[in-house]
Order: sequence, then structure tokens, then C-alpha cells
Amino acid sequence: MKKARFTQEQIIGILKEQQAGASAADSCRKHGISDATFYTWRSKYGVMDVSTLKELLVKNS
Repeated sequence: MKKARFTQEQIIGILKEQQAGASAADSCRKHGISDATFYTWRSKYGVMDVSTLKELLVKNS
């Protein structure tokens, strides 16, 4: 299985950067990801922050 290039915390950070005002295209270019990857991440993690993600992981463990 292929190792993930970005952790979930990093993904949320990239999405927060875009929410703060950067364009999606600029964020994708800066981090070396495709637009499709960005929008897939946004649909999956868009409403989460790092604390919500950690709570979810603790509950599922």
C-alpha cells in the first residue's frame, strides 16, 4: 500500500489556508497537489478542524 504524502492534520491546514483567503489554485500550486485532490479533500475534511479530527480518531480507536 502506498504511503500517504500528507497527514490528515496537514490536509486540514491546507484547507484552512484556502479558507483564509488564498485561492484554491494557488494553494494547489504551493503544495504540489492537483485541483481534483484539493476538492476531494475539501469534500472529506472541509468542516473539520484538527481538534475535531483527533476526537473522531479517539472515538474510533
